[in-house]
Amino acid sequence: MSNSRRVFLHKSAFAAAGLTLKPWSIVGRGTQETSAAASLGLLFDKSEIPRMLKTVKHPRFAPYWKSIVDADLAADTKFLREELRLNNHVADFLKARVILERTSFVYVLSQDPKQLEVARLAINRILEYPKWDYFLEGGKLTFGLQRAPEATIAMAFALEWLDAAMTDREKAEIKKQIAEKGAPACYRTLWGMKHPDRVRGWGFDPDDDYKFRFDLSRWPFILNSTNLKVIPIAGLGIAGCLLHGEHPQAERWTELALQSAKAFAPMFGSDGSYEEGVSYWGYTALHLALFLEVLYRKRGIDERSLINFPGTARYGLQMSMPTIEKPADCVNFGDASVVGDTSVAAWVARTKRDGIAQYVATEIGDVRNNYGIIWFDDTVAPTTPGPNLYDVRFANDWVVSRTGWDAQSSVVALRSGFPANHEHADRNSVVFKAYGERLLHDPFKAAYSYTQQHWILRLTAAHTAVLIDGKGHQYHDGHEGTNASWAEAKIIDYTKDGKRMIVTSDATDAYKLVQPSVELVQRTLVFVKPDILVFFDRIKLNSPLKVQVRFQIYNEDNKGKGETNDSGFTIQRPNGSLQALVRGTKKVSFRSGQHNVPADIGVYPYAEVESEQDLTHEIMTVCIASGPEKGQSKVSITKKENTWTAAGKQAGKKFKVSVSVSGEKPAVEVDSPS
Repeated sequence: MSNSRRVFLHKSAFAAAGLTLKPWSIVGRGTQETSAAASLGLLFDKSEIPRMLKTVKHPRFAPYWKSIVDADLAADTKFLREELRLNNHVADFLKARVILERTSFVYVLSQDPKQLEVARLAINRILEYPKWDYFLEGGKLTFGLQRAPEATIAMAFALEWLDAAMTDREKAEIKKQIAEKGAPACYRTLWGMKHPDRVRGWGFDPDDDYKFRFDLSRWPFILNSTNLKVIPIAGLGIAGCLLHGEHPQAERWTELALQSAKAFAPMFGSDGSYEEGVSYWGYTALHLALFLEVLYRKRGIDERSLINFPGTARYGLQMSMPTIEKPADCVNFGDASVVGDTSVAAWVARTKRDGIAQYVATEIGDVRNNYGIIWFDDTVAPTTPGPNLYDVRFANDWVVSRTGWDAQSSVVALRSGFPANHEHADRNSVVFKAYGERLLHDPFKAAYSYTQQHWILRLTAAHTAVLIDGKGHQYHDGHEGTNASWAEAKIIDYTKDGKRMIVTSDATDAYKLVQPSVELVQRTLVFVKPDILVFFDRIKLNSPLKVQVRFQIYNEDNKGKGETNDSGFTIQRPNGSLQALVRGTKKVSFRSGQHNVPADIGVYPYAEVESEQDLTHEIMTVCIASGPEKGQSKVSITKKENTWTAAGKQAGKKFKVSVSVSGEKPAVEVDSPS
């Protein structure tokens, strides 16, 4: 085939895909949308502004509203005029977009000319960027993962919110650049994920100053099942709806966005759970809701039940774990750090008339953007979640058990299940919170780049989990980013009632990928509410090795302490403590340590139990949590034939937990405190 023929076919293919190759200009509106939906605003109409002005006085939303109204416009102006770098997308382009979102929204509600002035400046600076993202396909064509789609969304909304204050020429230029720098970049991303075999190679833009570089060659495959697919879905879909009837490719953009959204929907479990963790859940569900809401309002196409939205609001609720120090704390599996923004719950409450979602919107996580204000409907009464939601085994085999929703309530979570983007090497790891304190921890601040020393915080050794001869289960080396490993675990037994939760997870396959001698790695967890937690770790090998069980200590505030003794260890926090007694089939020893990370990242201590070299290891750990005013508990561990028994008294109440290992999975009996 001749080179000219190749060029012709390549250009034809991209033109057919809606990837504009030359500037587009408005030549007339063209075909008009005939449905009533076309006359609606993208997210709201002017008639709804009084409702939103009432919402900004609501205790939930007032602090956020005050923060954006009182933002330093002089500093914004200085940044936009003097400091913004046109080859920096990670920080500067992001900041310009955030400024635009904030000021344009404040302006539409307040009509403050100072906000308008900064919003228009932000628009002009964003328009100056030659490209709206820092990724290239084939070294030439921009594709967009976050910056291009987020800018497209912000510019589309600003176009509407600032409408009367802008000239026709300004509005035309915004639409032109959305059509040239925004939508095509989003389309190229989604088209590449749909046809990864046809992608000519994804990489970083050499003109951008981003300092971390990864191998992106497999990203069309990898990112197809991550939040970085939903963001371009939202950007492309909103661009398509905005320019419907004006741009010749707008219908094609909308079609691919909707097709991609439907393909992505199964990444949410049937129960609404999301495998990348709760910090990414809100961001992902929000962008999906943004697209579906705009699609419904502008095109009359109703896909607002594409996923289990009421269930996904409950996922955000059940993954929350408020502590005294961090009210928005969460079950932080993977890279999660806080529940984050829960604006999508306001949309769920509004569209589904869902009281639990309204509770999430007003009580859980944070308000970090304007969408909660836009969607909040005070005619939906919040429903306080009851004990029926205290215990959950999500569709992705994550288990969470609790005694309530406030900071003083106890929460236990076990991470089983499949690999996922943004995961850690954390199969069978456990997080435990009681008396307002994290007592068994999953460290925050793990590096996103394998080149940084604190990458080790992603590994099994930095989790409350099992090591075999000092090694954790399989995990990737980071050269392709924070994508999924091959490690799998599965729940093989799960029971719960109002007083206790029992779960057994098998992670044999995950460990066997590293240690071929592994025959069995099982963890049974028994939570006797509210403050007794029993671990039973069962390991079988075909060659004798030592086994370690690590327990991570929360120390972000430098107030976490751990000590070992002859029979176990203790963990101290300002408002609570944990006393642990440990026994094993072989002699066990105890040590404390801390992870080798830079001091500016933090000090990450842990307690470790080590079982002597053997083919079979059975280790029972009984953890008793206490508040600051409670004394020591009395606990014993005994073994008779194949049955282990932990018994004692906590806060004046007796308990007994028996674990029998005569079968393929442990059989557990619990006598609750009485």
